[in-house]
Amino acid sequence: MRIWRGNAHRKRYRQITRVLARHGLGYLAGVLGLERFVPLHRGLLGVPSREEPYTRPEHLRMALEELGTTFIKLGQILSTRPDLLPPEYIAELEKLQDAAPPVPWVQVKQVLETELGRPVEEVFAHIQPVPLAAASIGQAHAATLRDGTEVVVKVRRPGVVEQVDTDLDILLNLAAAAQRRWQLAEDYDLLGLAQEFAATLRAELDYLREARNAEQFAANFLDDPYVHIPCVFRETTTVQVLTLERVHGIKINDLTALQAAGIDRRALAVRTARMLLKMVFEDGFFHADPHPGNLLVEPDGRVALVDFGMVGTVDQRTQEQLVMILLSVTRQDADRLVDTFLELGVLKERLNRGLLRRDLDYIVMRYYGRELGEIDVGQLIQDSLAIVRRHHLQLPSSLSLLLKTVLMSEGLGVQLDPSFNITTVLVPYARRLVLREYSPLYWAPRIASAGLDALRLGVDLPVQLRRIITELERGDLEIGVRPERFMPLIKELEGLVNRLILSIITAALIIGLATVASAFRPPSAEAWVGLAFTAAFVLAGVLGVYLAWTIIRSRRG
Repeated sequence: MRIWRGNAHRKRYRQITRVLARHGLGYLAGVLGLERFVPLHRGLLGVPSREEPYTRPEHLRMALEELGTTFIKLGQILSTRPDLLPPEYIAELEKLQDAAPPVPWVQVKQVLETELGRPVEEVFAHIQPVPLAAASIGQAHAATLRDGTEVVVKVRRPGVVEQVDTDLDILLNLAAAAQRRWQLAEDYDLLGLAQEFAATLRAELDYLREARNAEQFAANFLDDPYVHIPCVFRETTTVQVLTLERVHGIKINDLTALQAAGIDRRALAVRTARMLLKMVFEDGFFHADPHPGNLLVEPDGRVALVDFGMVGTVDQRTQEQLVMILLSVTRQDADRLVDTFLELGVLKERLNRGLLRRDLDYIVMRYYGRELGEIDVGQLIQDSLAIVRRHHLQLPSSLSLLLKTVLMSEGLGVQLDPSFNITTVLVPYARRLVLREYSPLYWAPRIASAGLDALRLGVDLPVQLRRIITELERGDLEIGVRPERFMPLIKELEGLVNRLILSIITAALIIGLATVASAFRPPSAEAWVGLAFTAAFVLAGVLGVYLAWTIIRSRRG
């Protein structure tokens, strides 16, 4: 098995190298403005031919598509991180189509019978061998249970776990290498992002987890007559097989079909936005991929939600911080806004607080004098994300998903109704959260908890102080230090010591050669000795030049 994995890794590395070399060349040509000299868009190196040169975001998307399952999923995850990538890259990565050739029915049937422990004919009255859709992780088949219920059966592709494991190993290795050699990768904690992506993708391979997500959404919308969450059939659901109630409806962005069905698009835009915002601000558990393909409108006007592989969570603390952003903007409190941004983001390098405050002042002045209901939330999010990218702040993934969901909700609403403004739907939730911030009932349990903590501290503090004083008197007190904080200083000292040693060696070599040359004159082999002395002096000169270069470079740095 170890040999197989080694061969698989080497083969995959070669594939990745070829694809990245081809599209990396196009990307570099775009950066340097040399597209006419590297006309990949003319069909060069196997790139699809077209009239216009490919943009840099397009080269990235095409490279990810060519690399398959794991990299397509990586692009889809990156499309939910507007804190990391600018809008043009986000828009291009959103086009990634998670499609793949269908797995032959014979293999699908074998997976079903292995997982369910019975012949397919005993489980389903009928199952369609031709899939409804085939994606990189699994494919969906229409079926009918023995009691006549219409269902959709998702079956994980054979071998996909092994392929994903190989790709994730490679991604983690590449991320670790990049973080060691590239400052920007270290600033954004590229290895941490890769590990987070690996955990997300491995979770998406587990259909039992997706089933639990669907059941949680169903419980959250149990009393909402306008939202339909498909039922999960647990008897025919495993890690590799997921059986859901089949939903019939119109894709929510099919405006012609909605018009023909007599659906009120303005009311639909408001209902859909309320559904998504309820997930975020009431349930704290939201669908993180609400693109039109996952939202179907049923004949009675209900919105049916499908595909529960990607979800996000919002804790109470994050909700409070979002409220503080809105309050800081409406109160023109730039300093409080800076503090909230720093609490939300994860810093990987030293931050210039003055520059951050200057940029946030722009947001404050833009909304000067406006009430909460007059703030353009979509524009506020876009402006905030631009500042996050500029200052290399890294948001928690759940918060990035949340902001992306709000932006997608606004875009979908405008598509359904050009006059739609998500602020009108968002304001009631925001006001409710603001009122909660000032509610004694909300703060009472937290104050009680803080009081209990203070009481415990008051009881324990004298004992702890006595122990510290005793250890000080005995000379046994030890203080722990995190050495990584001193690594830049240690590296600089190492460089100084290395240059000092090199200086000593160079000086000793020159002095020794001069001494030997003046005192030692052999009667024979004059040519050989002269050559040796010449080579030694050249070596000393090279060492001296290298030493001077390192000193000059360190001063420039």
